[in-house]
Amino acid sequence: MAALIRQARQLLDEGESVVMVTVAEAKGSTPREVGTRMLFTADRQWQTIGGGHLEWKAAKLARELIASTAPLVSERRIEHFPLGPALAQCCGGYVTLVFEHLGTRDLPWLEELAAVLQRGQSAQRRVGFGEAMDKDVHLDIEVTHAHSGLSEHESELGTWFIDHIAPPKMQIMLFGAGHVGKALVQILGGIHCQVTWVDERESEFPNELPHNVSTFITDFPEEAVELAKPETYFLVMTHRHDLDLQLCMRILDRNDFSYAGVIGSLTKKAKFEKRLQQRGFTEIQRQRLTCPIGIGGISRKEPMAIAVSIAAELLRLNEQQPSLSTPQTLTATLGSSY
Repeated sequence: MAALIRQARQLLDEGESVVMVTVAEAKGSTPREVGTRMLFTADRQWQTIGGGHLEWKAAKLARELIASTAPLVSERRIEHFPLGPALAQCCGGYVTLVFEHLGTRDLPWLEELAAVLQRGQSAQRRVGFGEAMDKDVHLDIEVTHAHSGLSEHESELGTWFIDHIAPPKMQIMLFGAGHVGKALVQILGGIHCQVTWVDERESEFPNELPHNVSTFITDFPEEAVELAKPETYFLVMTHRHDLDLQLCMRILDRNDFSYAGVIGSLTKKAKFEKRLQQRGFTEIQRQRLTCPIGIGGISRKEPMAIAVSIAAELLRLNEQQPSLSTPQTLTATLGSSY
């Protein structure tokens, strides 16, 4: 989301006409969830709301909005799509899309929202439609509640689009910039998560990184463990087994993580189990360390195959694990006026 907001800001600075499309409501079987969004210009697009006929229709409507509105002038509209009857899509759900032709009056909230997300905070946008169309976007910082719903009513106040935005709930700390680490980062770059990638060797990191990946270069990777947020998913795959063990001990000491995994074989698992026991870690603590990592049934050894297996395991666990706290999820709703 932060990257998309920065992209929109850059396009406006360059004088481009840009439309942001957001999934505001999704009922039944739909291609993407509420809060998914895209950017369109006259000839380019960023991200996806699911592809297929729905996205084709969204692109067409966005570009019609660009063609009919003066550059850098804000314009907004709401469109409803019953996917089966209207678009002949087999999923048959119901999607509401919000179209925002961004203009110069949107620059302040775009800049503020980018800074908010960069700080790891959440926010709520309120966007007016109908009689409220002439109202500027209102941004509230650190909103801790989100109530989904659709309320469009005839009133002097019009309709308000309530857009709850938060950093990714899934926080990953990856130790090791080897072949598997590099392959895994490519996959995680396309998933709604935030990755902190830790290694001592600056030269091992690629020149270009996905928008949701940041590097942490340090001679003491163990110290990075203390900086991680609660409920972090830890992945340990450094170039040294002794460092792997030190990292695992630091992670197990925290006891507030969602996942702790170290790459390796069953032999490595047995050795780590013995060493952890010798160092006083309880059986309950040792059982929280996963080794080998990745979903079962995949025996291939290519770095990308291993990375696919690890990413699949993380996604499955993230779906199954209830949050220990109450982090804000990314949602967008159409709500009543304020």
